[in-house]
Amino acid sequence: MPRLHDVQSSTKPDIARMGVSRDVHATSSDINHQQDMRYVFAPSSWFLGLIGIWPISFRGVGQHISKIAIVICNFVLSFAIVPCALHIIYDQKDLNIRLKLSGLLGFCTTAMMKFLVLVIRRPKIRQCIEHVKDDWWQVKFKSDRDLMLKYADTGRKLSIISASSMYIAGFIYHLVLPFCTEHKIGNQTIRPLVYPTYSQFIQTQVSPTYEIVYLAHCMCGYTMYTVTAGSCGLAAIFATHACGQIDIITSRLEDLPQDKSYEQSTDINQRIAIIVKSHVRVLRFAALVEEILQEVCLLEFASSIFTMCLPEYFCIVDWQDSDTIGLTTYFLLFISFCFNMYVLCYIGELLMEKSSQIGSICFMIDWYKLPAKSIRNLILVIAMSSHPIKISAGRIVDLSLATFGNVLKTSLAYLSVLRTLIM
Repeated sequence: MPRLHDVQSSTKPDIARMGVSRDVHATSSDINHQQDMRYVFAPSSWFLGLIGIWPISFRGVGQHISKIAIVICNFVLSFAIVPCALHIIYDQKDLNIRLKLSGLLGFCTTAMMKFLVLVIRRPKIRQCIEHVKDDWWQVKFKSDRDLMLKYADTGRKLSIISASSMYIAGFIYHLVLPFCTEHKIGNQTIRPLVYPTYSQFIQTQVSPTYEIVYLAHCMCGYTMYTVTAGSCGLAAIFATHACGQIDIITSRLEDLPQDKSYEQSTDINQRIAIIVKSHVRVLRFAALVEEILQEVCLLEFASSIFTMCLPEYFCIVDWQDSDTIGLTTYFLLFISFCFNMYVLCYIGELLMEKSSQIGSICFMIDWYKLPAKSIRNLILVIAMSSHPIKISAGRIVDLSLATFGNVLKTSLAYLSVLRTLIM
């Protein structure tokens, strides 16, 4: 018969191994959560971090990096907008060139306004990011993680495609198009700039002033395209995350009559209470996202109607002039503007469709298998889902695929007016 000391000594390594295995499991779980969050937030953190919008945790002097980036971005945007506006008003007399520069000026001004809105909404953006992180940390089951990763992958792809289209078109517009056409004033050839400058300002053709101004114009373009692509990417990530949470809620509802419990409690009423709490949490998150994006969506909606028709017009002009590079550039800009507007309308449509499905699921499950008192508890879920989640442009226009179609039709109508007046 073994002695007590031998039994204790033999069990200590097993207990130690169990402790190690639990620690390893917890550590690997933490690593998975961290990897998932990095995967979700990577595109937006790359795009918005360099312009000071994405919250970055630094200590000491580093905590002021975001403020410095915001000041620099506002300066380079103003550096391009103000001289361009003065050039259009006082220097330029050609109506066709004025129209082209007005579209450029309108896009720059809209991008600056969206940037200021994002700066003001930074605390709300941080709050949404923390909400998403909390949801990822609370994931316990592989099925929930797979659902969240499915929608996270959709949001990530939308962000990357939006940014790629904007940066490719912007690269051609800033670094290729200015040097493909000859610029002359009288008999003198001048070095091209991306944005025109007011004639009364300092001489911009003399080195190193020309190089400094051109670099500032490129930084302005990068800021504008980053703000546009970053805001659409941020909306896509938050909206798809809400859709993933809604799918988890619907899966819980579908499993209620089958007595499948995903929680510690097996009581049907407590499980319904957990579903209601999760639904309320998603609704609050969606309301916060809508508060962040309403001004950005309004600016994007208003500018898209005018901005999208101008690349269409210049595509026609460059087609008649056989300007291949100009035609390619404006076509890519038109595609990128359309895609950014489509992203906002698509996620608005997706949120409305998913949030309205919760009430339908309550009808479609085998609710008659539940206790009579528990069935009455589902009425609250049905009542909340009768008002689906929406993303609006300044609480004036709800963003949906029908809205995107109306934007395209309106821009084509403006294109017809421009062709009649100018060509």
